Amino acid sequence: GAIMSMATYARRFGLVAVSGTIYVGAVYLGLQLYGDRGKGHERQAISEDGVKSYVFDPRRTETFQKIAYAYDDQIEKDEFVMGINLIRRALLYFHARGDVLEVGAGTGRNIGFYPGKSTVNKVILTDSSDKMLLRAKEKLSGMSITERGRHEVMEADAANLHNFADNSFDTIVDTFGLCSFDDPVAVLKELQRVCKPDGKILLLEHGRSKSYVGLTGYLDKHAERHAKNWGCVWNRDIDKIVDSSGLKLEKLVNWHFGTTYYMVCKPSE
Repeated sequence: GAIMSMATYARRFGLVAVSGTIYVGAVYLGLQLYGDRGKGHERQAISEDGVKSYVFDPRRTETFQKIAYAYDDQIEKDEFVMGINLIRRALLYFHARGDVLEVGAGTGRNIGFYPGKSTVNKVILTDSSDKMLLRAKEKLSGMSITERGRHEVMEADAANLHNFADNSFDTIVDTFGLCSFDDPVAVLKELQRVCKPDGKILLLEHGRSKSYVGLTGYLDKHAERHAKNWGCVWNRDIDKIVDSSGLKLEKLVNWHFGTTYYMVCKPSE
């Protein structure tokens, strides 16, 4: 009765809130991308061998180590206006269950969005940047003993999760990580190894738009600058990456002119 009614209300409210905020976010994104922000091209990083491309080598860990302490403050406004936190919450609320592994967890921007202990028993947050994870630990220190008790923070390479056996987790989460991993296909294959056969792999990513050519052209044009500043290659083909990994896609929703990907997947058999 009452519990079911509250659950139904939560679902309806969540969908309405997400839809409304996504629309505002889409408009905001368009202004940000197409508006004249007074920024010209930056020269690519030069190595002894010639031109160094951050698109092909984003140096994720090195970059994230440098920006860890300012990262949350710098992206908070954009994520709020674009409704990203609502999408994070919806993805985890509807699909995260049991023992959860999160890769590319960074500063722990999903902390507080996981369902309660009756639904999610344990959450292991991993990242290759120890400085980003320090911020995650700071966030956990301000939470209840129960919440702190079901979270673990661990430095780990998403492409080589040697600390975990096959079929270890009910749910694996990656939010905005495929844009920065050196080999995103290898990461998704490794996630499938440690995911239980009946488990889920949840992805919230950004990449090239298949429906707005002009927007994708902008992403391509400024990919080097963005990758250099953020360790993020924002014009990757997310559909191709997922398909190449062998993941079975169960649900896909695109937002923000097709640049945001909400994906619920199962490991290949």
